[in-house]
Amino acid sequence: MIGQTISHYRITEKLGEGGMGVVYKAEDTRLKRTVALKFLSPKLLANEPVKKRFLHEAQAAAGLTHPRICTIHEIHEADGHIFIVMEYIEGESLAEKIASGGPLPIEEALDIAVQVARGLAKAHSEGIVHRDIKPGNVLITPEGQAKVVDFGLAKLATQTRITRTGMAVGTVAYMSPEQAQGQEVDHRTDIWSLGAMLYEMLTGQLPFRGEAETAVLYSILNEAPEPVTSPRGDVPVAVEDIIEKALSKDPAKRHETTHELLAELETQREQITLGIKERRFRALRKLRRRKRLAAGIVAGAVVVLAIVLTQTFSGRDVAIDSVAVLPFDNLSGDAEQEYLSDGMTEALITELSKIGALRVISRTSAMLYKKADKPLPQMARELNVGAVVEGSVLRDGNRVRITAQLIGAEPERHLWADNYDRDFGDILILSSEVAQAIAHEIQVTLTPEEQVRLMSARPVNPEAHELYLRGKFHYFKYTKEELEKADDYFQQAIEIDPNYAQAYAGLAASIEFQAWAGHRPLEEAKTEIETLVRKALEIDDTIAEAYLALSGKRFFLDWDWLGGEEEMKRAIELNPGLSESHYEYAHYLAAMGRFEESIAEAKRALQLDPVSSLTNATLAFMYYFARQYDRSIKQYLQSTELAPNSARAYRALAWTYEATERYEDAVRAQQKAMTLQGNLEGNPPEKVAAEVAALDSAYSESGPRGYWRWHLESLKGQYDSTPTYAAQYYAQLGDKDQALAWLERAYEKHAGRLYLLKVSPSYDPLRDDPRFQDLLRRMNFPLDNEIQK
Repeated sequence: MIGQTISHYRITEKLGEGGMGVVYKAEDTRLKRTVALKFLSPKLLANEPVKKRFLHEAQAAAGLTHPRICTIHEIHEADGHIFIVMEYIEGESLAEKIASGGPLPIEEALDIAVQVARGLAKAHSEGIVHRDIKPGNVLITPEGQAKVVDFGLAKLATQTRITRTGMAVGTVAYMSPEQAQGQEVDHRTDIWSLGAMLYEMLTGQLPFRGEAETAVLYSILNEAPEPVTSPRGDVPVAVEDIIEKALSKDPAKRHETTHELLAELETQREQITLGIKERRFRALRKLRRRKRLAAGIVAGAVVVLAIVLTQTFSGRDVAIDSVAVLPFDNLSGDAEQEYLSDGMTEALITELSKIGALRVISRTSAMLYKKADKPLPQMARELNVGAVVEGSVLRDGNRVRITAQLIGAEPERHLWADNYDRDFGDILILSSEVAQAIAHEIQVTLTPEEQVRLMSARPVNPEAHELYLRGKFHYFKYTKEELEKADDYFQQAIEIDPNYAQAYAGLAASIEFQAWAGHRPLEEAKTEIETLVRKALEIDDTIAEAYLALSGKRFFLDWDWLGGEEEMKRAIELNPGLSESHYEYAHYLAAMGRFEESIAEAKRALQLDPVSSLTNATLAFMYYFARQYDRSIKQYLQSTELAPNSARAYRALAWTYEATERYEDAVRAQQKAMTLQGNLEGNPPEKVAAEVAALDSAYSESGPRGYWRWHLESLKGQYDSTPTYAAQYYAQLGDKDQALAWLERAYEKHAGRLYLLKVSPSYDPLRDDPRFQDLLRRMNFPLDNEIQK
């Protein structure tokens, strides 16, 4: 089949073959990406009821979205073949890794087990059981990432591999007793299989062995495995206990949930990892002491030698001008305390971002690495930084213990570490101290103003600060419901401590976002924001977030274009590393028609937020407004690679295809967005498929006009909530009267997206209409010469 094109997939290479079918590498000619195609054996699907059950289960598995699960893009039937289109993953299977290298280092084996457990925990939370967890179904990338494959296929295999006696004859070595007996299974069968796989990773041999499948089955049902510490004595007893529990014959005696198993595995992995880091750190300190002693003995050349050794062993031989604060670990074991570790991460990012000479990766990109299963140098390369900060937080009553360490990236080296035990009310002072220690260690130059800002932290009311952190935790989810929860926490913080400036700024930012999205009455919100910001700045006039909230109010809600820019510039001056300021300023500059400046500002935001799909999409958006469509498409495609399950990214990509009249590509991008959105909302697969087919039919029958009429049809009942979209679709259909009528409604409602009226390509068909020009004047857009000033 190599060289053939089936549907829009051009097959380039055979990757493997097994009992389920054949896997090929292919190019998706529509979306220009590499995928894997799994062609299912016709024998498996000869029975129609079995085929229907498979399609239903495979569609459910396709809805799974998790970094540790191989993404299923679609299930396709074409040219007499049924095949699954999957994410293409470079690397080797875990089976190949064990076969070629034997038992794995304990830290690596636990790391892989943790990654697989995370993927399974996600699937189990969705009610999906894998049923065939084995090393052959776990792929390991060159960066050490584990991905579980073949969700949705194992049940099909079981249904077609049952003997007349009811005994399953699948991959028996990893089958749980209940699965081996052909009984109904639940998530605990995957726990058993993961236990067997971890046993094999650590020892290089299976826990249940035999010369024939029947012997293996007998062993699974009747015998206890040899303790993992017998063939490998360096395995901690606690790890042996985890495996023994996972391999209990009785499912009720195994871990109750995959999350429980995951927590135990993570604990053991962290203890081993910390032990290795501590040994390395002690060795490095011992080496430093020896070098200093040697330098003290040598007489004449001692000063020069000491300088050289200090530079060599302190890690300061390479200047560090960029840093990422990785999400701090929550050591409490209580998920309800995540807001505290996230809050410490954000506080430290905020403090370091005040240093103009230091590029600090923003919270959005940093938080994508929460519990990331990647080597530290790889994370540093992806974020393009010279060093990373990692640490942990543990609260005990009114005390908080913080551990922080600074690690150079290339080469990986330990630069600094310290432990802090303080009153919870001093946590902001603590984050400032850590920031100053890091700045000193990497020898970054601080201006007098920056030194003042870093030393301006003050004690906070512990209860108020806890409520503020909870508010920020919900705020960053950006949904109506979560923002309302954030408002409640911010308000409680203010009630407890009326002089807590950050709580006022947080509440103002939340209200501004809700008003822009149409979730709050406009005039009421404007008054609240103004009052809250003024109060915050009366208490502390150095809070960049307060100026940012005020700039959003001026720009998006007041249409006070010049006033909005003034507040944005002040926010950037106070905190040059606040990526949200650069992101918002890029939007402002684009809305004013200052395209070169907007692109430059979006690139600054991207430097601070390099792996955020939103920030990548923002740069694409700026290219779109500037009519640099090829660059826009390239940037949007990069955004979809970062967030392959983001419906918004594909929808935005469709806008640029529309502007270039590449309607077939626009249809495909819209259909991808519809599929992802439908899966996210939990819509039945049949409904999603029908909606996708409706767009295909509309375009096939009527071309671009059918495409735009489909858009209007899909908006039915939502025109009043999205008047700008209705205006855009009517404009593309050439109905200027309807388009301008909907723009008038948008103007009356002060619709959030109307700020793009002056520059959006969607309104180009209306620009020569006097009514459109009149609307621009009423919105007070500056004249070009005013903009340049």
